[in-house]
Amino acid sequence: MLHYALVFLVIALIAGILGFTGIAGASVGIAKILFLVFVVLFVVSLIFDRRRGNL
Repeated sequence: MLHYALVFLVIALIAGILGFTGIAGASVGIAKILFLVFVVLFVVSLIFDRRRGNL
């Protein structure tokens, strides 16, 4: 999921450089959402892993 967030970020940067502001804005929004979902899932997995005693 983090990979997809970085891909959309790169797409946004390239689109912004080329002047496609609508595509750049949409790509940044998607990248932000994917990054936040990644962070939430990462924290949840850390919490549940620690509860089982695997750390």
